Amino acid sequence: VQLQASGGGLAQPGDSLRLSCAASGRTASDYDLGWFRQAPGFDHEFIAAIKWDGYTYYGDSMKGRFTVSRDRAKNMVFLQFSSLEPDDTAVYYCAASFRGGIVAADFDYWGQGTQVTVSS
Repeated sequence: VQLQASGGGLAQPGDSLRLSCAASGRTASDYDLGWFRQAPGFDHEFIAAIKWDGYTYYGDSMKGRFTVSRDRAKNMVFLQFSSLEPDDTAVYYCAASFRGGIVAADFDYWGQGTQVTVSS
């Protein structure tokens, strides 16, 4: 599976932002698509993922400000943020998992990451 994330950049506290990720290369219904982030000095942190049937699951404390969605026709996954905070500054990765899960080891394929910087 090839994954290409986009939509990162510089944002101000309180802003909203949407990241996109295009997936290709395998049967789309075979895998979940999800998002992680990694801030400097920290491990990958699970944000959310979505199954082919639209079922979504979120990491602890992520539900509320983050919303994951999927366009099945285009095989894309999106992550919508609201009320951005400086602590949201990180590299954001989309990833694909054939078995589902909430830790990085559960995901088999990764995109290249897109930087989000929140600063006033």
